[in-house]
Amino acid sequence: MTDNVAFPQDRTCPYQPAPGYQPLAEQRPLAQVTLYDGRRVWAVTSRDTARRLLVDPRISSDRTNPAWPMMFASIAATVSDAQQKVMKIVTALVGVDGPVHSTRRKMLIPSFTIRRINALRPKIQEIIDQQLDHMIENGAPTDLIPAFAAPVPVKVLYRLMGVPDADHEYFAKLSHQLATGPNANEAYDELMAYMGKLIAEKQRNRGEAVLDDLLAKRGAMSEADHEELVSTLVLQVAGGHGTTGTMISLGMFNLLQHPEQLAELRADPSLMPTAVDELLRLLSIPDGVSRLATDDIEVEGTTIRKGDGVFFITSLINRDTDVYDTPNSLGWHRTSVRDHFSFGFGAHQCLGQNLARVTMEIALGTLIERLPGLHLTVPAEEIPFNPAAGFQVITELPVAW
Repeated sequence: MTDNVAFPQDRTCPYQPAPGYQPLAEQRPLAQVTLYDGRRVWAVTSRDTARRLLVDPRISSDRTNPAWPMMFASIAATVSDAQQKVMKIVTALVGVDGPVHSTRRKMLIPSFTIRRINALRPKIQEIIDQQLDHMIENGAPTDLIPAFAAPVPVKVLYRLMGVPDADHEYFAKLSHQLATGPNANEAYDELMAYMGKLIAEKQRNRGEAVLDDLLAKRGAMSEADHEELVSTLVLQVAGGHGTTGTMISLGMFNLLQHPEQLAELRADPSLMPTAVDELLRLLSIPDGVSRLATDDIEVEGTTIRKGDGVFFITSLINRDTDVYDTPNSLGWHRTSVRDHFSFGFGAHQCLGQNLARVTMEIALGTLIERLPGLHLTVPAEEIPFNPAAGFQVITELPVAW
C-alpha cells in the first residue's frame, strides 16, 4: 500500500489532479490514503473497480452512521454541532440507502429525463440569451462568473423547479447561507417556511414545474410527508446549480487555453455535446465521492473491512489509462466520451445530469457563437482559483470581447 498519502490535497492547477496523487494513480485500482484525523481509508482510482463497488449494497451512503468518514475537520465539527438541520436535507436523498432512497429518487426521476430537459431547451436558451444580453450591455471588461456563469444555472434550475422569478435572489441567498453560513439552522427554518408557502400556493394554482408534478402525485400529505418533500426539493434547488456554474466558468477558461479545440467547436457546433462531456471528464471538479463499507468486501485481492471509509477519487478515475488514450489531453473524438465518473455511478448517480449537460452545452455554445473575440484580460496563470482540496472553483474570470 502507498506510504501515507494525504487525502484530499490542494491542486496546483484548477483542471489537473493534485500532484501528490500520482502514487495513487500508479497503484491503480486501489490504495489507502490518510484523512485529516489520521484515519486510513480506501482510495479507488480505477473506473471499473469504482463501478463494481458503487453497485454493491455493502457500500453505503448513510451519512448518519457514526463511522462515516469525514473529509475535513470543519465538516465533522459542522455535523456534530451547528448544522444538524442541514443534515436532514442532505440525508433526504443523497444520504440514504436502499428502498428509502429508491422511493424518493423515483419521485423525482420523471422531472429530469432527457426528454423533459430537451423540451426545456428553448426556455434555457432564452434565459442564457437574456443574461448574455445584460452582460454585453454592461460592457467589457467584466468578470464572467457573476456576469454570466453563476446566475445562468440558478435561473434555469429555479424556473424548472417552480420558484417564482421574483424570489430567485432571495432563495439563492438562503441557499448559500444554508451551505456555508454560520446561521445555517436559521436559513433552514426560513427555507422550510418559504417552501411551505410555495407548496400551498401551488396547491391552489397548479402550473407545469417540477413542484407541481410532485404535488399532483403526492395528493394529501402528513406532516412527515410534507417535511420529506420539502427537504428533497430544497436539496435539489439549493445544491444543484453550484457545480454547473463552476463548470461553465472553468470550462470556458479551459477552452481559451486550447485554441485549436475551440476553433474546432466554432467550426462544428454539433461537437458541443461531446465537448461538454470531455470537459466534465478532464476538469473533475469534485475531488471525490465518499462511502462507507457496512460489511467485509473482497475486491482486487484485498479486503475492505466493515466500517472502512471508501473514497472514489474522481480526478484519477476520469484519467484511468485502461479506459482513455492520452487521458491528460482534451479532445472531442473519444469513443468513450460518456464513460467519465463526474456524475458518479449506480443508484446515487447525479439526478440532475441531463439538466447540467444541456445548460452547459447551451451556455458555452452561446458564448462561443455570440462572442467570437472572447479572451482573458490577464495571463492565464494570474487567474485566481480556490486551491482548497475537495472542490475546485475559479474565483474570478476577467474577460473582454
